[in-house]
Amino acid sequence: MMEAVLLLLTGIFAAACGSLVGLGGAFIIVPILALFFPMPASDIAGTSMAVLLFTAISSTWTYSKQKRIDYKSGIYFALAMMPGAVFGAWLTQFFDTDTFYTAFGIFLFCMALFLLFRPKNKQQSAGRPTTRRTFTDLTGHTYEYSYNRWIGLSIALAVGVISTSFGVGGGSVMVPTMVMLLAFPPHIATATSMFLMVLSAAVGTAAHAWFGHVQWESVLWLAIGAVVGGQIGSALAAKLPGAIILRVLAVSLVFVSLRLIFGSS
Repeated sequence: MMEAVLLLLTGIFAAACGSLVGLGGAFIIVPILALFFPMPASDIAGTSMAVLLFTAISSTWTYSKQKRIDYKSGIYFALAMMPGAVFGAWLTQFFDTDTFYTAFGIFLFCMALFLLFRPKNKQQSAGRPTTRRTFTDLTGHTYEYSYNRWIGLSIALAVGVISTSFGVGGGSVMVPTMVMLLAFPPHIATATSMFLMVLSAAVGTAAHAWFGHVQWESVLWLAIGAVVGGQIGSALAAKLPGAIILRVLAVSLVFVSLRLIFGSS
């Protein structure tokens, strides 16, 4: 019973923090499963991916009501991530536990550095812009930005492999990528990230389930908490400035990455 309560609380906390910054909460769920629950690395990734699907659905519902999701871009990125997600799920069976923890920690730490030391001035899209987006959210704020779609699709394909291998769904790469390389406003990047994770996490979860990497009893309790936490996080995100969201994201990634790197040594 205590294990079920811990999983429930983990789901609430992870989804609230994760949906606040567009990550879905896997960056919290993965280390907690690794540190407190005896699972193979492949099962940690698969179980986390399954929970991420529920978090993404919950958060996307709230963000859709705020009208901050760039659906067109999200669908393109998700379609590019799907082939990589299947390959990444297959790849996890070859990871040993210590390598999995250390690699994931280094990966998150690099993402945190990119966010903390990115230029303060308005970002320009990498490459020549091929797509221009303009729309207005529920509060009446209008967003205008342009980006190179082919760069975004190429990164999304690689993210599909990396994210599903680690069970994180891709937000920890796609949000920084959309902000720094594709010039997305932080609020739009966060909301769109959760939407594209609904699509990519569905494929990743199915692939992990096919390979037998999902512990469904743990998923049940984590998912119940994730549905609640996803609503909390996405509601908070609407009230915070974009700069604050990115700082919270960076600090969260540093904390978790260091715990994983040194905890696995």
